[in-house]
Amino acid sequence: MTRKPAAELFRSTEGIKLLLTRTLRAPVEDVWECITEPERTARWYGPWEGDAGLGKTIKVKLVFEEGEPWADLLIERCEPPHRLDLAMVDEMMTWRLRLSLTESDGVTELRFVQDFDTEDGIAEIGPGWEWYLDKLGAAIEGGPQPVFEDYFPAMKPYYEQLRPQTGA
Repeated sequence: MTRKPAAELFRSTEGIKLLLTRTLRAPVEDVWECITEPERTARWYGPWEGDAGLGKTIKVKLVFEEGEPWADLLIERCEPPHRLDLAMVDEMMTWRLRLSLTESDGVTELRFVQDFDTEDGIAEIGPGWEWYLDKLGAAIEGGPQPVFEDYFPAMKPYYEQLRPQTGA
């Protein structure tokens, strides 16, 4: 399978924002459960443990990453079933992630945003998020799981030429 990259970059006063959008054939409550319940996140990202809640930190096991490391995720905003903001700090960077969901007639649009200080690393990180979000879609809709090599390094040239627009 060859998927066309779907990301956009925006420049704002806070820095660079990477935006990925997916349309999922499922009600918003089902998509929300897939991004917040540990047994469902395990299918596409990794299971998590801990006491989830606003301002609390959970631990997620990144089972699709080399070495399957555990990472701490701080829940910065949680408005079920429409908005989830997370922060994760690792040796590479602080990952600021925002997921927002809107539903119309049983179809949910997922908007995924990651904040960056600069454009450094986007060409490596963007294809990974494309893959993870397509894994989410496959987990929700029951389709075949995507193959990472269809995303990276295949999408890297797209991300290397991607330039931020003003706004968002």
